[in-house]
Amino acid sequence: MNFIKKTLAKVNTRIGFFILLIILFWLKTIYAYFTDFSLGVEGLLQFLLLIANPIATTVLMLGLAFYLKPAKLFYPAIILLDILDTVLLYLNVIYFREFTDFMTVSTMTGYSKVDQGLSGSSIALTSPHDVFYCLDIVVIILLLLFRVIKIDKHQLGAKVAFAIFSIGSLLLTLNVAIADMDRPQLITRTFDRSYIVKYLGLDFFTVYDGIQTHQSNEMRSNATKSEVYKVKDFTDKHYAPANPQMYGSLKGKNVIILHLESFQQFLINKKINGKEVTPFINKIYNSKHTYSFDNFFHQVGQGKTSDAENMLETSTYGLPQGSLFAQLGSDNTFQGAPAIMDQKGYSTAVFHGNVASFWNRNNTYKNLGYQYFFDASYYDTSGDKATGYGLKDKLLFDDSTKYLQHLQQPFYAKYITVTNHFPYDLDSEDSKDNKIKVPDTDDDAVNNYFTTAHYLDQSVKEFYDYLNKTGLAKNTVVMLYGDHYGISNSENSSLAPLIGKNSDDWNGYDNAQLQRVPLMFNSPAINNGYVDHTYGGEIDVLPTLMHLLGMNSKKYIQFGTDLFSSKHDQVVAFRNRDWVSPKYTSISGTIYDTKTGKIIHPNAKLSKKIEKMQRKVNTEISLSDILNQQNLLRFYHPKGFKTVNPSDYNYSNGLSREEKIEKQLGDKSTSLFDENGHKNTEKLYKTDAPEATKPKSKTNRIQITNPDSNKE
Repeated sequence: MNFIKKTLAKVNTRIGFFILLIILFWLKTIYAYFTDFSLGVEGLLQFLLLIANPIATTVLMLGLAFYLKPAKLFYPAIILLDILDTVLLYLNVIYFREFTDFMTVSTMTGYSKVDQGLSGSSIALTSPHDVFYCLDIVVIILLLLFRVIKIDKHQLGAKVAFAIFSIGSLLLTLNVAIADMDRPQLITRTFDRSYIVKYLGLDFFTVYDGIQTHQSNEMRSNATKSEVYKVKDFTDKHYAPANPQMYGSLKGKNVIILHLESFQQFLINKKINGKEVTPFINKIYNSKHTYSFDNFFHQVGQGKTSDAENMLETSTYGLPQGSLFAQLGSDNTFQGAPAIMDQKGYSTAVFHGNVASFWNRNNTYKNLGYQYFFDASYYDTSGDKATGYGLKDKLLFDDSTKYLQHLQQPFYAKYITVTNHFPYDLDSEDSKDNKIKVPDTDDDAVNNYFTTAHYLDQSVKEFYDYLNKTGLAKNTVVMLYGDHYGISNSENSSLAPLIGKNSDDWNGYDNAQLQRVPLMFNSPAINNGYVDHTYGGEIDVLPTLMHLLGMNSKKYIQFGTDLFSSKHDQVVAFRNRDWVSPKYTSISGTIYDTKTGKIIHPNAKLSKKIEKMQRKVNTEISLSDILNQQNLLRFYHPKGFKTVNPSDYNYSNGLSREEKIEKQLGDKSTSLFDENGHKNTEKLYKTDAPEATKPKSKTNRIQITNPDSNKE
């Protein structure tokens, strides 16, 4: 009884009432974190940050009421602030249940998106335990009305308000500093909204997103139509016409893109202790049915995998900081491969065993025009079936057959693999049949990289076996590419001896040369395949693919050029504005001979040539940044291209939508399932993945988390 009296006595003061509301809101937030949000906490530090992160922002939010001295203003204000924060929390709970994502400021302020996310379906998304989110507010108001909690009429000075603000700011600064220690570049990269919430809290995310949205809107509001034509003028002048012998040589073929995670060029034909690391991919690379490139470079920035996707889909560069997908993907206008293919009669789909929100794919893919996105929610990712970045590759290919076989042909389908991802770990069951004996360097990441690359190779072989058994292979072009480096610059010195280099004199030139990743176009329709030594990068893929399919790329704004064209520009720009070319390499202003690696001290004539190449690189990247940051493509309407409306796309119930289309088309359906006499092809897929024989989980909702690695 004395405890209750003492507690009430403290709550009857403004400071006590303030602390009570903080505790109650903190409890609600923690409840939401562990009950309704899938944040994937790993390790003690993450757990402590998750527990602590609501406190600082709640102190700052509710502390605003202390600037109102009269009691008749203070109490309504602090309760109103508490209600607003609770509404924000609960709206995100409902939104997360539907979209496995958090609400952005654009979503909250845009009627169409709010209507899309929180309309009639919100009733079905409610849960009995939701009463917990508002119960405390109801009780507090009743206690005030019945004067169990008394109003404190003593006014507090401005010093108290400032002190509370200072405490909240100090706590927030400490939170951000510790979070950045555990996850460097957390705020600048922003590859998944759940990471911001996990480390810094929902309120912080909302404010941060609001600032980002404001900055983006400010930049876009000052944009004019004339600016897009400056960009178009540049791309027109640098356009490379198609090679007549190649143009349309693969017209009408299905396109399957195999996104080989962290796969570098040096793996091709590489042997470790006498054994090929990737024997099947080597076979494809060296086949007469493949156009392969050995001087093809990744060009990603901080957006890593998402940057690679963006370049391949749009032929524009990623951002100077952070991920374009994450920062601009929800609102930008794109004229990318999925929409272009769709409007040429292709079905379009992505298969990826990670959560849809990672890299903001669930929103960006809609703006790109992807019809289907089979994310982790479509697969059984329970137990050891998934790594930290999603469903293991063998299982992804195997489990995707049920969706692939119902796609109408021709289709444009992308598979995003994940197993060959840092830290390159495999379960003992997965690696027991691995024939690669890892090298013995002083770096485990370098050693294990060859093991997971071999696993990826096996996964690709199993998928190819399925394509051949079903007959899909004969009418398909498979494009394989490495998205970015696997071994980082800091680890390259450990790698050096394995690729015949001396680690003692390793320098920036060597790092640049290791940014090569493979690119292959493989199809039975190709009979004159060869290894092409042309220099190019990910920015060049889209116009190259379009021309192979007989689609003219000239009317689009694309910074890349056709790799097969005699006019192709072989100066490959990196995101940091360094570059490589067949003759010269420029790293941080130092010029190297590309063939020998020796430093060149250019004479006046060569200096002018180098400066011209550098100006072109700078201009190209700057114009790409302006195009994307100001969303200039909203002003540009290529003839015959229909602007994508993201509200036309919904990634739930993908399989039933496929089957509905098959039923509507009847005998005109071109899906593999219907062409195979309405027979299921899933049993034709054979995998040696040990997890494939394990019982299916009762729920296919993703149970994995995203490991905290700066390598993504």
